[in-house]
Amino acid sequence: MISAFKNTWNIPELRDRILFTLAIIVIVRLGVHITLPGVDATVIKEWLDSIAKKSPAEAGGITAILQVFSGGGLTQAGIFALGIMPYISASIMVQLMTAIVPKFSKLAREDGGRQKITQYTRYITIIIAIVQAYFVAKSLINPEQIPYLQGIEKVGRDLVLDPSFNWVLLTMLTLVSGTILLMWLGDQITEKGIGNGISIIITVNIISSLPGALIQAWKFFTDGDPWRAAMMVVMIALLLIVIAATIAITQAQRRIAVQYAKRVIGRKQFGGQTQYLPLKVNYAGVMPIIFATAVLSLPPMMLQWFFKDHGWANALYSELVGGGTWYYVLGGVGIFLFSYFWVAMMFQPSQISEDLKRNGGYIPGVRPGKPTAEFLDFTMTRLTFAGAIFLAGLFFLPALTGKLVNLPPSTLILQFCGGTSLLIMVGVVLDVMRQVETHLIQKHYDGFLRKGKIKGRYDRLGNTGSSAPRNTIVYLWTAIAIIVVIAATAYLYNSTQG
Repeated sequence: MISAFKNTWNIPELRDRILFTLAIIVIVRLGVHITLPGVDATVIKEWLDSIAKKSPAEAGGITAILQVFSGGGLTQAGIFALGIMPYISASIMVQLMTAIVPKFSKLAREDGGRQKITQYTRYITIIIAIVQAYFVAKSLINPEQIPYLQGIEKVGRDLVLDPSFNWVLLTMLTLVSGTILLMWLGDQITEKGIGNGISIIITVNIISSLPGALIQAWKFFTDGDPWRAAMMVVMIALLLIVIAATIAITQAQRRIAVQYAKRVIGRKQFGGQTQYLPLKVNYAGVMPIIFATAVLSLPPMMLQWFFKDHGWANALYSELVGGGTWYYVLGGVGIFLFSYFWVAMMFQPSQISEDLKRNGGYIPGVRPGKPTAEFLDFTMTRLTFAGAIFLAGLFFLPALTGKLVNLPPSTLILQFCGGTSLLIMVGVVLDVMRQVETHLIQKHYDGFLRKGKIKGRYDRLGNTGSSAPRNTIVYLWTAIAIIVVIAATAYLYNSTQG
């Protein structure tokens, strides 16, 4: 594996793609720390610091909630505060419409239809971003109404200096532009870099909170209590086991043998060989967890808006926001149901059966046509059950680990022990490694594994264009170096003045 990483720099095109991707990642992280105009971000920082002094675990949980997918854009009140979530929401909507609406389904199978669907997705992204930007602007004017920022008014200063109508319009324009810029940068990574750009941006935003989590974990487990020190060893071992299990389930698949009939065309004989139809155990991926968490985020807001002064509403609100029993019960049930829903929408056994029949393929022991579709549906249902159980267990894992080491389930430390973050990171890293390994094998180098290859699709690299020109990469890194030097100089100057 070490030699494989070394060989990546021996291939000029692959090296250029990696350097270009890293440059875009640095630009994304720099943009997170650019504060919205007219917003005093030090108010949020002082409030988080005051909570950290009283309850470090609670502060870590709030920070984790604010950083997921936005990468700290919300805690910084930055121009990337919306993150890439509007695009993800639009993509999910379009995928569901493609599976449900016949017009979209027909368009997806036409030549050039995918490009039109991508264009529709971008239009929907802008609409969603405008709506979310309006609510973010209104929330920044009254931050104490945000469920996770209650008590921020105790700082004694306003978060927004001049909450006028013009400021709202400027903030909306800035936030929408930030989302569009992130979407464009993601497309550039996909086309000229390595891996899927949108997924890489999400992963980098999640990983950005890792240093804070490590510092928080070190302070918590090294406070002089030998029992906590032992628990730290247990958590490290558990983390490695969970990562290995996540990789195994992500890669796991049921291979259905498909036999093709022999056909003689001219003097050549086609068919007669056995191929395999791979059915993934975790076919839905991370979508059920995203669906469930998105749905569970709505009831707390509704309770605060309509039933703020009712005792039962406050109790239920505390359960849902604080990661109580009902939160995990409803979340687990939602993940289980959404797993079947997503597979039912995206996996079409009848279409697969017709394609096999049209190409002269059949599953040994199963009659072509409707029996093949029923067999595939039955097999996928059993696989989905195992995948849904795994996703629900991954969702419960932070709470179980928190009970084991006496930490709240929303703590920043536990963010990397399960749930959406871990599944996204594992999936993106595997996808990047598959693409890098494909480049290595094409240039007659060994892959990451001595025996076999990383499971995945090797029929395409996933990059739709050539790598970025070398001059562009040099200009990007030069600009980044200048920005970093200016930022470091300004930070040192402000430190000496303070």
